[in-house]
Amino acid sequence: MMTSKFKRQSLLVGSRIRSLRKDRSLTQADLAHRIGIQQSDLCRMENGEYKVSLETLFKILSIFEMNIADFFNEDAAAVSRDREYEFLRQYQKLSPRAQEEVQSFIQFKLQSDEKVREEKIKKDN
Repeated sequence: MMTSKFKRQSLLVGSRIRSLRKDRSLTQADLAHRIGIQQSDLCRMENGEYKVSLETLFKILSIFEMNIADFFNEDAAAVSRDREYEFLRQYQKLSPRAQEEVQSFIQFKLQSDEKVREEKIKKDN
């Protein structure tokens, strides 16, 4: 039985494989044939029901001409974009005065972070 964390990770890997496959206009049968597995196994992988072995993942990455960092980085970038979009959406709902306050706070935080970096550099030297 899969744990909740393992299931989420399997779903992320599977959805990434599905997305890449569709971006390249491949059917499940096409990709499964190219990597030497059954189409039903690929379907289960894409649905997060079956874990992807490293050997299979490397075959998939080879077909998609990408490395493992690129494969996993896309998900991180998507999460970051979603967070930024949500922040912007909320910011736009604020009154002009509240937006000014947010901008002032951001400037304060940037200056504060810069001071911390400068103090760390001085301490390290």
